[in-house]
Amino acid sequence: MKLIGIRESALSLDEVFAAVGDDAAGGIALFVGTVRNHDGGADVDALGYSCHPSAESEMRRIAEKVVAEYPVRALAAVHRVGDLRVGDLAVVVGVSCPHRGDAFEACRKLIDDLKHEVPIWKHQKFSDGTEEWVGAC
Repeated sequence: MKLIGIRESALSLDEVFAAVGDDAAGGIALFVGTVRNHDGGADVDALGYSCHPSAESEMRRIAEKVVAEYPVRALAAVHRVGDLRVGDLAVVVGVSCPHRGDAFEACRKLIDDLKHEVPIWKHQKFSDGTEEWVGAC
């Protein structure tokens, strides 16, 4: 694991790509989650992410599981918190493996498990005045 983090500042694709570079890797897979202007048919005006203090350690735990399950050469995952705008990067993950198939699978496992297990919550404000928390218990 080269890079795991929760950030209040803008995320960088270049940083994640550089972190997962490895001369023995034949495949690098990246996933970039961006803020979209709609959700469930409603226009999104504003969005914010917040997290539990354990979020970064949970990201590390999930990353360790992916590294144990796949032939990962390098792995990186960063998630943004705070107020974001449409088009901003919300999450960037990357995985390098000797072969592309494993890189794709490991990257998908990493982002899916992060989304389902890490205590990060999204607060959406819609143009009709309604609000929604996503991921909050």
